[in-house]
Amino acid sequence: MAKITTLTAALLVTGLAQGALAEELKLADFQPPGHFIVDTVYAPFAQAISDATGGDTTVHVYMGGELGPGPAEQYNRVLDGVADIAFSLPGYTASSFPMTLLGELPGVLTAETGTQSIVDHLDMLAPEYRRAQLVGLWNNAPNLLLMGSHELHGLDDLAGLNIRVPSRNAGLIVQAWGANPVSMPAPEIYNAMQTGVIDGAMIDATTLGAFRLAEVTNSITMGMDTTISLFFMVMNRDTFDGLSDEAQSAVLDAGRTASLSGSAQWLGVAERALAAFEGTEGKTVITLSPDEAARFNAASAPVVEQIIADAEASGIQARAYVAALRGE
Repeated sequence: MAKITTLTAALLVTGLAQGALAEELKLADFQPPGHFIVDTVYAPFAQAISDATGGDTTVHVYMGGELGPGPAEQYNRVLDGVADIAFSLPGYTASSFPMTLLGELPGVLTAETGTQSIVDHLDMLAPEYRRAQLVGLWNNAPNLLLMGSHELHGLDDLAGLNIRVPSRNAGLIVQAWGANPVSMPAPEIYNAMQTGVIDGAMIDATTLGAFRLAEVTNSITMGMDTTISLFFMVMNRDTFDGLSDEAQSAVLDAGRTASLSGSAQWLGVAERALAAFEGTEGKTVITLSPDEAARFNAASAPVVEQIIADAEASGIQARAYVAALRGE
């Protein structure tokens, strides 16, 4: 009887040890469950990790704020361990990522090559990610001005209007253009535009479909140098450190691939969404004249320089990072 008990205990221990090898990572995203990121970014991200670890590490995706609502709270949910990995915008917690957010400034990145530049210089961002492991970071399509009842044909048309912005830096740019910046997460834009709380929003064209903003947008203005928002996936530091070396490498490799594919997906969806919007009766896409675009750019240029100078003065290697991203 004693032998059977010992054998049973040994089998239980072995079973528990084998079970402990398999780890399911919880990935949280505040965006709608039907968002294109699920199939185009998260599915291959999860598959790559599972394949590289022989199924010992898997990823389960929770969309629509299932692990807790609110875009701005996603980063803290990773720090608290509610989620193992979270998607969000560093601009929602801007004070934690001043160097990262230099990449969103007009003229620092191009939409097509920006993510490769970011990936090539991730080591420069290491000081900002001591509390959480950076898994992926990419740029979206350029932010445009999506407007309700106002049409913007020039800088003067923006004077006094309330414009939603995705981050503090974007707010400073919009303010330099003469409008009133209103900080607001993307899921809140629809109701705010519909009810007239804001006159328009600085955001990329993918949201015309992903957040149904085409329904409340009547015109879009583009053609100026504008901000390019950044997205990231961050991971709980303890969870990452607890993975095997093999699993850590799998997560980081999959994250780099997700960054590049994520950016490509955003650009493609934005291009198609903008074309569909322009082809819809009653909708207008306005491309600024060269003279008006120059006025926008002249207004924002001193702000860009001041943001970089302030970051440098705070002890951040801001100029070196901006130069690296620009390929200088």
